[in-house]
Amino acid sequence: MTSNTETGEVTGTKDKDYNLIWYVEACLNNALRLETYIKDAERENDTEVVELFRKAQSDSRKGAEMGKQLLRTRLG
Repeated sequence: MTSNTETGEVTGTKDKDYNLIWYVEACLNNALRLETYIKDAERENDTEVVELFRKAQSDSRKGAEMGKQLLRTRLG
């Protein structure tokens, strides 16, 4: 469900802040999930997949860090 206006009436958190918090959580969850996938690929000695997942994990960590920094400046 989307809205054209800021809400936050139920949660007390504006949509844009909630969305940013969600983004950071999604990035961190992705980094954790990819750790499992990396270990699976390592067990299979599939270096191409390991490299792909490590890059994706690094990108997820970077996204989380960028989001956390933005949250610090906006909520701090």
